[in-house]
Amino acid sequence: MSVAKPEDLPACEPAAGPRVRDRIFETACELFYRHGIRAVGIDAIVNAAGTNKMSFYRSFPSKDELVADYLRHKDAHFWSWWDEVVAPYRNQPRQQVEALFAAHVNKTCSKESRGCGLANAAVEIVEDDHPGRAVVVSHKSEIRRRFRALAAAMKARDPEQLGDALMLLMEGGYLARLTFPKGGPVVSALHAAQTLMDAHGA
Repeated sequence: MSVAKPEDLPACEPAAGPRVRDRIFETACELFYRHGIRAVGIDAIVNAAGTNKMSFYRSFPSKDELVADYLRHKDAHFWSWWDEVVAPYRNQPRQQVEALFAAHVNKTCSKESRGCGLANAAVEIVEDDHPGRAVVVSHKSEIRRRFRALAAAMKARDPEQLGDALMLLMEGGYLARLTFPKGGPVVSALHAAQTLMDAHGA
């Protein structure tokens, strides 16, 4: 699909400064999360941001790069949330997992939640060379690594298996939220995590 280049577009607005770029980015983040990456085109973004394509291309090389920036933003926000949740339970791995799943339930069941933006992106972005794909893979790999590390710290009989099960449980909670907008199976995620840890002697 051909994409208009900056030189093909009318110069209707001064060079995009930080405020214009931020407006475009914040608008895109909201639209991508609410409606999906593929469903939201550049025209929709610039119209909602109150700007034009010239400013868009002065701010971002392409929609794909904007998507990658959106996913990096989601990644950073997620790890800030994770670190804040586990901070009160230093050297208490089981309590960290329990706190994560309690917070996960509260966050995922909120009215504004559309699940995990990175998991949603994984469904839409299938091209290996898309810059956003690497962000998603790195993010999910780190979740897996952290859950396995917590399982090992709990001295679980099979920490890799327990870590993977906990990751699957969290991922499933996000996806179930899309199907059951008013609670649904995700409300049982904390109890399920505790059951898994008990079963692994953790």
